[in-house]
Amino acid sequence: MQFLLSRLLTALGVILGVLCVVFLFLHLVPGDPVEVMLGESAQAADRATLRQALGLDDPLPVQLWSYLQDLAQLNLGTSLYSGRPISELLWERLPATIELGVAALLLALTLALPLGVFAAIKKETVWDFGAMGFALFGVSIPNFWMGPMLILLGALWLGWFPVSGREGFTSIVLPAITLGTAMAAILSRMVRSTLLEVLTEDFIRTARSKGLTEWAITFRHGLRNALLPVITLLGLQLGALLSGAVITETVFSWPGIGSLVVEAIHRRDYPVVQAAVLLISMTYVLVNLFTDLVYAWVDPRVRLSK
Repeated sequence: MQFLLSRLLTALGVILGVLCVVFLFLHLVPGDPVEVMLGESAQAADRATLRQALGLDDPLPVQLWSYLQDLAQLNLGTSLYSGRPISELLWERLPATIELGVAALLLALTLALPLGVFAAIKKETVWDFGAMGFALFGVSIPNFWMGPMLILLGALWLGWFPVSGREGFTSIVLPAITLGTAMAAILSRMVRSTLLEVLTEDFIRTARSKGLTEWAITFRHGLRNALLPVITLLGLQLGALLSGAVITETVFSWPGIGSLVVEAIHRRDYPVVQAAVLLISMTYVLVNLFTDLVYAWVDPRVRLSK
């Protein structure tokens, strides 16, 4: 409990810092949400009236303090563009982002674990070179290039998948591949390197001397002890999934949190951007906290303390 409380207090400080930085940066970006809402041909009096009604004519510290007060009351506010409660907008978009993130994560783990293990077992063979070639390929290609190439191949040329949108199971295939391949590449390299290091330990030599099978040695003893660095990287990559989802959702018109952020930035919808960033930062912090807790479950030698 001491560990959890200390980490939660730290998380609150991190989230507060993120909110303040994002709030200031958004107000430094050129553009006026009032012009976006009313258009360039609106009268000056109408602009002034709307700006006063939205509180945009107050000094930045006053706006920030008002926003934090509303946030302390669990009030995310309303969208400047649509006038709808922001909680409704997030709730509508969140399932799509979760669906895409889970699909990309499952794809990454399905590819990374076998590739990393076989590359470690078959060191300096065709398996090893092929797995590491895939890893280099996946890391080198950015999402904003991989997505359009998959659309050309899978949607336009082969016609197997829809070009964009979220309709049916097949619509998630291309976005999940785009988002999951880079993560799979990084994880497979980490699995290979850590497993190679563990397989040279004394307890592995002892296990072989006892006559255990290579399967039991690799998966029951080697892989479990090699998982700690992989779990660390996996926790960080889960946060990267959210940031990568912004690009991927935009490319495939996937109706998730990432595309909502891009739309809100274009419209200068400050409250929506701040609420989405709050959700992403909270998810990132909670994932890292969960990663620390998984440490003690995977390796009993790890103990959590203040």
